[in-house]
Amino acid sequence: MDNSTAIFIVIALFCLWNLDLIASLLNLKALSPQLPEEFKGVYDDEKYAKSQEYTRVSERYGIITATYSLTLLLVFWFLGGFGFLDDWLRSFGWNSTLTGILFIGILFLGNTLLSLPFQIYDTFIIEERFGFNKTTPKTFVIDQIKGLLLAAILGIPLLAMVLWIFGAVDHAWLWAWLAFTAFQLLMTYLAPTYILPLFNKFEPMQDGELKSRIQEMSEKCDFPLTEIYVMDGSKRSTKSNAFFTGFGKRKKIALFDTLIENHEVDELLGILAHEVGHFKKKHIIQRMVFSFIQTAAVFFILGLVTDQSSSFARELFDAFGVNQISTYAGLVFFMLLFSPVSKILSVFGNISSRKHEFEADAYAAEIQGTPNHLITALKKLSADNLSNLTPHALPVFLDYSHPPMLVRLKALKALEKS
Repeated sequence: MDNSTAIFIVIALFCLWNLDLIASLLNLKALSPQLPEEFKGVYDDEKYAKSQEYTRVSERYGIITATYSLTLLLVFWFLGGFGFLDDWLRSFGWNSTLTGILFIGILFLGNTLLSLPFQIYDTFIIEERFGFNKTTPKTFVIDQIKGLLLAAILGIPLLAMVLWIFGAVDHAWLWAWLAFTAFQLLMTYLAPTYILPLFNKFEPMQDGELKSRIQEMSEKCDFPLTEIYVMDGSKRSTKSNAFFTGFGKRKKIALFDTLIENHEVDELLGILAHEVGHFKKKHIIQRMVFSFIQTAAVFFILGLVTDQSSSFARELFDAFGVNQISTYAGLVFFMLLFSPVSKILSVFGNISSRKHEFEADAYAAEIQGTPNHLITALKKLSADNLSNLTPHALPVFLDYSHPPMLVRLKALKALEKS
């Protein structure tokens, strides 16, 4: 391999793989047989040992899947797969938009199929072993089919639009970014109403103490809540969660049925107050703005690396063994080249996200007049999900969007004292 761009990309991919490997190994080394004092009464010895084993299995499985993905990419690349696929599709004489849709679609479908055995193993072996999995084979197959159909229905028009813009419009990167941003905003609005119900049932919460208390809290927080739903999360997993959806003056809450089953009313209110805190502190808007800026940078650089007159674009396509410069292939190659930058951006994004979590925790404690309800809820969530209580600092820095549980509890207890 005498192409300097190809060498750089390979080195970058290996560096990222090695960094993740080191982070996983450090996480495994950081596991402590001693249950942290804060979790006594929530974990017993058996459950704590189970949580540590879950971490071991998950980290090792992550190493295997990351190694598999990298090996698959390098084998396909070095055997000339990108060039062969591009030449074969071009031989049919179709326009560049259709050729591009098929090029990216075949790569996506191939990767999905080759990753499917690992997804099956994760769902029916690992998650089943630790008591999380509730997905039946029928549900799993239907989910896969729905996911592929949804990717085709939504992804193909979006991809066609982006490819057309780059082939027909001046300042294409700007218009492509605006179109993609509009699509993201539209999906944020449509997903809760039309997409999520394809996979789960959302039933209005029945009248009772929980619903009344949620409505009271929303009024106290001046939170524009319009609907409260219960989602059948237990259909697929025993793990639990809650989330908000909606724009402007129409906010909706969805609570997993497993969350309601495992927590007291005050604990549920603490979790929801935390989510309201993200809204009140404008964290959601900040994250969206950061995402839009990052996407703008991606499209701007994509325009540079697919410029027919660019020597760098020529070298990039030579690195992957593709003869003709095109937007669709450039998009694929650019995402591989962009991976080191993406990792750096995700680190900064995670730093900001962890700060937001502390702020939302503090808001929840203020609204409830005590941090104790949220503390109890977080402890239960940690135990129910077999969370790693003692992660190493490096994987936390690289990948954690939430602070480690012990750090969050310490911050909440400091609020109690103050």
